[in-house]
Formats: sequence, C-alpha cells, structure tokens
Amino acid sequence: MMGYLNMGLDALQTRLAWVATDSIDWKFYLQVCSWSVCLFESYLLVCFPRLRQFPLYSKTEPPPVLAEHFKPETFKKSQAYGKDKAKFSLVSGLYKQVIDSLFLHYGLMAWSWRIGGKIIAKLGYGPEYEILQSIAFAFTLFFVSSLPSLPLSFYQNFVLEEKHGFNKMTPSLFVTDLLKGWGIGFAIGAPFLAMFLYIFKWAGNRFVPWLMAFLLIFQLSMVILYPTVIQPLFNKLSPLSEGELRSRIEALATRLEFPLKHLYEIDGSKRSSHSNAYFFGLPWSKHIVIFDTLIKQSKPEEVEAVLAHELGHWFFAHPTKLLLLSQIHIFTILALFPAFLNAPPLLRAFDFPPSVAAKPPTIVAFLLYQMLLTPLEAIVGILMNAVSRKFEYEADRFACELQTRLKDERMEDMGDRLGRALVTLHVENLSTVWVDWLYSAYHHSHPTLTERLRALDGYKSAAAKAKDVAEKKEL
Repeated sequence: MMGYLNMGLDALQTRLAWVATDSIDWKFYLQVCSWSVCLFESYLLVCFPRLRQFPLYSKTEPPPVLAEHFKPETFKKSQAYGKDKAKFSLVSGLYKQVIDSLFLHYGLMAWSWRIGGKIIAKLGYGPEYEILQSIAFAFTLFFVSSLPSLPLSFYQNFVLEEKHGFNKMTPSLFVTDLLKGWGIGFAIGAPFLAMFLYIFKWAGNRFVPWLMAFLLIFQLSMVILYPTVIQPLFNKLSPLSEGELRSRIEALATRLEFPLKHLYEIDGSKRSSHSNAYFFGLPWSKHIVIFDTLIKQSKPEEVEAVLAHELGHWFFAHPTKLLLLSQIHIFTILALFPAFLNAPPLLRAFDFPPSVAAKPPTIVAFLLYQMLLTPLEAIVGILMNAVSRKFEYEADRFACELQTRLKDERMEDMGDRLGRALVTLHVENLSTVWVDWLYSAYHHSHPTLTERLRALDGYKSAAAKAKDVAEKKEL
C-alpha cells in the first residue's frame, strides 16, 4: 500500500519538477490571485451596475414567509445591523488586502526570517537550528501581521456590536482575551510547529502519511483540549441546572442512545448577546454546551428542538464525515507540496537572499505554498459550504422525523418547535433575512432562514404522510 502511494507521489513530483527550475514571478501571481479573491468578495456585497447583497438591506419588509414573525421595528433594526456589518466587511476586507499587499511587496516574510535568526543568535544558537529559527520566525510574522487588524477588532466590538446592543465585552476583557490568545497560541503552536517540522526532517520525501497521521492526532486532541482546557480560560462552563430543560435533553439523549456525559451552560453573555448550542467529545463520551443567551431567549421545548437538530448531526455522523473530507483536503495539499519544498526560485521571488533560497526552510516554503493556493482554497470553501448546508438540511429533517423514529406522539410538533426556535434566534440576533444566493453560497455554511423554514414544511408534510401510511398498514 505504502509502495503504491510513494510511486504515485513520485510521479506527481516528476510532473511538477518545473517548479524547482523555472523562474516565475510568483509574487506577481500571488498579488493577482489575492486581489482577485478580495474583489470577488467585494462584488458579492456590492457591484455596479448589478447590485447583489448590499441593496437587500434597503428592503422595508421581510420575506412573506417571515412577515408574521418580524415586527416592523425589529426588522428595521435587523436591516440596519446587516447594512452596518456589510459596510464594515467591505472596508475591512479592502483594508486587510492593502496591508497584505504591502507586506508582500516589501518582503515581510524574508524580514521575519532574518529577525528570527537574530532572536536565536542572541540565545546562542546558529542558523543550523532550523526548527528553532522557524518558531521564532513564525511568531514574529504572526505578531507583526496581526497588529494592523487590532483596530478593526476593537471597532467591531466597541462600535459596531455596541451600537446594536450585542457587545458585552469591556476594554480590559478585550486586552485580556488578546493576551490569553497569544499566550495559548505560543504554548500550543511552538511544540506543534516543532513536531510538524521534525517529521519533515525525519521522514524526508516520504513525509505525507506520517504528517497526515500527526495532523489527525492533533485535530482529535484539540476536540478534547479546546472545550475542556482552552475555552474555560475565556468562559465559565457550569452544569445545566435541574429543571424542565435538563430533563427534556437528558430524556432525548437517552432515547437516541446519545452518549451524553455532561450537560453544560456557558456564560456567552459575558461577551455577546448572540446565542448558540453545540456538542463535542469522543464517540463514547459526548458533552453538550448551551449558551445562557439561548436559554433566556427560547422556551425549553424550543431549546430541545435545537438540540434535536444537533443530535441529528451526531446521528448521521456529520462531524466524522467532515473530518474525512478534511483529510482528503490535507492529503491533496501535502501531496503537491514537495515540488515547492525544494524550489529556490520560489523563495527568490519573495526577496529571500540566495543563501537562504538555495536550501529553502521548510516552514517558509510551506507558508508560501499555502499562499499560492489562495484561489483554489476559495473554491474549496464554496464546496465545503455546500456540503455543510446539505448536512444542516439532514439534521433538520432528523428533528422532524423524531416522532416516527421514537414512536412518540409528543415529538409530533418537533418541526414546528425547531422552526420557532430558528425564528427566535434570527430575531434576537438581528440576523439578515434577505440574502443573495451567490453571497450565501460563498459565505454561509448554513441555509438561510427562509430556505430552512421552507424545507421544514416539506419535512413535516412528508413525516405526516409517512405516519398516515404506517397507521393504515396497522389497520
């Protein structure tokens, strides 16, 4: 098996041998690709003479299917919030692209590698310690490139979100979160990067299967570490208090044989008024987390319906399927990378001196390679959104079919409850209800509210027909 894999990878590298020899203006290519993606994203918001998403915020009435759910004042607020977010997205997107282009033009990556070398030199290490210099380089690059976006983050929280009543964060909490994020990034990123690069050195040209195994182990580890170790540094997770909601969720989990170990309430209101619910864990031990904002905004039976949807993801193994798709994606990226790993012309195109370009550092080659994949990654993102949206429909259908699956008449209105919960979430979060189809396909991993309500009506009708057929058979 490994022999066939290595033969295929070798044949692929033979076809890509030109990357290591041909002199190509990779910097110009990257500038064109990154600006193309940025301008396409801007087009999705507003484009003359054809207008896409932005003009929809000027509509004065919700879609007919939502007319009875949105009060005029609430809809007006929703449109204003959507318009402000669209303006911010347009301006911040162009701003970030200009900054990235300037960094690219003036050789930020080559400068960061040089600074990384100076940092380890002060610690008594030379350039032969490539992994150590790579860690210093990565964090120098991250720190410098993240500075220009800090004003945007501050504005988004304390101006945009504050204006519409969602921000609950204080400036001190903002700074604390930022410093915690940097600290955690270094604590996890440094050993991760060291192991990542060590596998390249140890496995040589046969690194693909070994690196995939390492990345898979890391992904699975983060499934456990993030909610149990990292998230508690930012939010408080408390056992959901006894009562109707807890009883409903535990009963549903038991009947579906969902391996529920813990049921948490998280203080999401500490930072925002937005709400959510999710589950995590290993196949034999799952944990459910519900935002306190969701509990306050919805009735217990509606929260139960939201959790029924989430359990639909578990029932159909959606997380596992997405993990498998991500492995295919990672394999494709890693399979093409060797051609760029030993390509001096690539580094010379990005202002690296000949002494460095002659033997490309692995981390530098990999980051440049990822940047060159920008247009392809945009396409992959659209495809992954399509898969995610399909899974959302399946989870909605699962909730509607619980009455049939569990043979429980009390579940008959689960589809209605889920519909009400979705409407409540959109109303409370002032979510946009008028959405351009192309904008949605590119940006949204979930169907729009009108699409989901329309689908729910179909699922409920199908479930009712199936029930009638079953009853007639019994007679």
